[in-house]
Formats: sequence, structure tokens, C-alpha cells
Amino acid sequence: MSSKSDEVFIGAIDQGTSSTRFLIFNVKGQIVASHQCEYENHYAKAGWVEKSPTEILESIDTAVAGTCRRFNSLGYDASQIKGVGITNQRETTVAFDIETGKELTNAIIWNDVRTKPLVRQLIDEAGSATRFASINGLPITTYFSAVKMRWMLENVPEVQAARERGTLRFGTIDTWLIYKMTGNYVTDVTNASRTMLMDIKTFKWSQECLDFFGVRESELPEIRSSAEVYGTIKDGRLEGIPIGGCLGDQQAAMVGQSCFDAGEAKNTYGTGCFMLFNTGEKPIFSKNGLLTTVGYQLGPDATPKYALEGSIAVAGSAIQWLRDKVGLIVSPAEMGFLSDTVDDNGGVYFVTAFSGLFAPYWRDDARGCIVGLTQYATRGHIARATLESVCYQTRAILEAMRKDSGTELRRLRVDGGLTNSDQTMQIQADILDIEVVRPEMRETTALGAALAAGLAVGVWKSEGELRQVAQSNVTAFWSHITEEKRTEMLKGWDKAVERSLDWA
Repeated sequence: MSSKSDEVFIGAIDQGTSSTRFLIFNVKGQIVASHQCEYENHYAKAGWVEKSPTEILESIDTAVAGTCRRFNSLGYDASQIKGVGITNQRETTVAFDIETGKELTNAIIWNDVRTKPLVRQLIDEAGSATRFASINGLPITTYFSAVKMRWMLENVPEVQAARERGTLRFGTIDTWLIYKMTGNYVTDVTNASRTMLMDIKTFKWSQECLDFFGVRESELPEIRSSAEVYGTIKDGRLEGIPIGGCLGDQQAAMVGQSCFDAGEAKNTYGTGCFMLFNTGEKPIFSKNGLLTTVGYQLGPDATPKYALEGSIAVAGSAIQWLRDKVGLIVSPAEMGFLSDTVDDNGGVYFVTAFSGLFAPYWRDDARGCIVGLTQYATRGHIARATLESVCYQTRAILEAMRKDSGTELRRLRVDGGLTNSDQTMQIQADILDIEVVRPEMRETTALGAALAAGLAVGVWKSEGELRQVAQSNVTAFWSHITEEKRTEMLKGWDKAVERSLDWA
């Protein structure tokens, strides 16, 4: 009979937009210990969203310390953690000096829109927003890292001086964390595919894209697979443990949901909302406003898998807005209670376009609006309209994926904070008219990073084993409304979207 000291575990750092967590999983994929460190980003000007990279690093130390204390209290030791995976907010961009190891400016967060004038200038120069989409799979927008790098080069004297010295280095959050924890300057294929600078067919930095955006290859990290050892942690509670997995947060959720076959899709409902559709071993370039991205590559010699992605900028953050800025609710849990007080939206629609509309609309001139208000409308109708907004935008993305892939999706796997609400998932099933499947283990993003790391260090041996770990008890939701009712709801949403356009 084995003792506690014989058990092995895998850790996962989940570095998100508004919090950092460290979770420890056992070989069955169950969470043994975890700790979360919440933080606030800085909003220096309208449309600006930034954060000190050092503060992000400190949040990891706090999360690791809290988790390890809990882990130790259960009778385990950190030496039993055989590897650590990292999953991170994507596109968020850091500039640092390779000689000093220090940041040169605040990280520009993925949903920052300060680069809007620059984007318009770049589109004019390129002749089209999709000029490089056949290389990198992405349109020129404020979203992706290359535009943020260009802005730093043009506007931050410290960045300009580091370039003169030849010590400037850029990276997404994964690169910054791995560099600070191991001393190695690397990224993985999923994060690199979100920069606009990687050729998604060769997995190398594209000289054509580098030249256009004004970034040098020497200022970028080495591109590696999503499941291999990148280095060993130099100090702290996890000293000596290898970092062996790295995926952008949405790709990590794809692995954690075991979407390993072409035609499988997942949607993560977090601060934003992100749907990924596995297209297999070849990229499909969208004609319907979707992004083409790398899904994962589980090992240096493994076959990469591609995905189509649709993103909603505002999902859970709309609930935070109702709580913190409007005062409609005191806690997120109130949303379910309030929306339960009404049978439908009462004709009220809330287009949550606080920073424009992402896929498949791609309208940065859209702004948030609540329409259809009458004296009949209550707090309950506004709460329900907020939840419905995410579900309508999900359907728009799903329709675009169906058109691009030629495949009817019959099932959507879901995860993220909003999926804790049965009501929201029922609304989603009603609007989609397909099965919505929610796993018992909701932390699929962190699990995906842990699975990649575990594969890299030999805790699990194959993709088949990963699938067994990832698939667990599920709850299924099916549509409960008529086709006539669904059509009526969708018409109302389309009219609301029209009203949100041409404001900026």
C-alpha cells in the first residue's frame, strides 16, 4: 500500500487578466490545493489598460505560497510536484531589458485600445486589415501583441533606449514568467500565434511581418512546443521543479476540455468569452471574421493542431460593471436571483460593447447600449439581458465557424465562471439549439496547463491518457424553447447590435 509520500502531483500557474492562481493536481486531474491572488489593472487614460509586470510576478509568489501552505497542511511536500505548467492571458505584452532583467514600462493588457489610431495608420499602410492573415491568421486590430510592441517603440523612451543598446526584449506574459523563473527566454506556439509575428505554417517568426511592424527577431523569444521542459525554477518554494507546459489560456482550456479531434469546440466564459473550434492538422483561414490560430502542439515532435477562434470582449466583466459602476447588484451571485424574477428579457437587450465588438463583427466603433427599455422593465430584465448578451454573441461566433468549416457542431463544451450558473447555460442552449456540456471539474484552463506539463515530465504518457484524465462527469443542457421564440429573440438582438454601431 502506497503512502502519501509516494504520490506525485503537477502544478499549474493560471495567470489571468484580474487574478493569478496556483493549483496542484493529482494524477487523476483532481485539485488538491489552490490559492488565488486578485489584483487590479491600471487605467491611466480612457481605453488604456496596463499592469506592472513585477506586480504580476509578485502575485504568482503570493498564489504559490498560499497553495503550498495548504498542500503542506495536507501532509505533502513540494518535492512531490514533478512539473509546473503555465497558462496565461494572451496578447498582453511586456518589454524588458535582458541585461538588467527589469521591465521597461507597464505591460499593455490584451483589451487595451490605446493603439486605435496606430491600427488605422497600419491598415492604411497595409492596404487591408487582413493583409497578413494568410501568414499569421489574424487581422490588424488593437488586440494583438505586434501593435502593442510598435506603440511602445514609438512612445516609450525607455524602450527606444534599450533598442539602441541592443538589450530590448519583448514577450507575452508566459515569456516574462518563464524568463524570471528559469532564466530562459522562450514562448510556446500558442502564445506566439497571437503576436501577429509568427508564420502559423512554419512556426517561425515571419520576416515580412517583422519588417512591417518594425520588430527585430533578436527582440523576440525562441518558439517552442506547448509540452516540453523550458527550464527549472531557480528559487522560491518551487525551486528545482521543471516548467514543462505552456499554453495561452484559451488553448489550455481546449486541452483541459479534451477537444483533441477536429470538429470539437469549447467556449470559456470569463472576463471575456472565447470559443475555439478544432480544425485538425491544417489551418482554415476564415471568411467570416474569425481568427485562425494554433490550438496546441503537445511536444516538440508532436503534430500541431489548429483552431478557429471567436472572441467576445465583455462577458463576466459586464457583471462586474453592473456591480462596481452602476450598483445594480452587490455580488455576482445576485445576477441569477434577479434574472430568475422574470420569464424573459421583456424586450430589453444589452449589447456589452464597452471596447467595441470582436468576432465575427470586428467593429471597434461599437459601444455598449441597453435598448428596448419601457416602464415595464425591471432590474431583473436588465440582469437577464446581460446574461443573454454573452449567449447571443456566442451564437454569432458559432454560425461563422459552421460556415468556415462546413461542419455542423452538435455539442459545445463550456467552462469558466459564468458556467456556474445553470440559468445562463440554459439560456445558451435555448439560443444555440444544440447540447451544451459542462464538466464537473470547471478549472479546465489550469488543468490544460497541468496536462501539458505532466506529459512533458512523464506523469502521463500519451494524448489518450490526457483524454481519460480530462473527461469526467458532465451536466448537459438542451433547448426548452420553440424555434419561433428563438427566431424572435435573435431578430431583437440583431436590431440591438445595429444600434450599437458608429459611436466612436
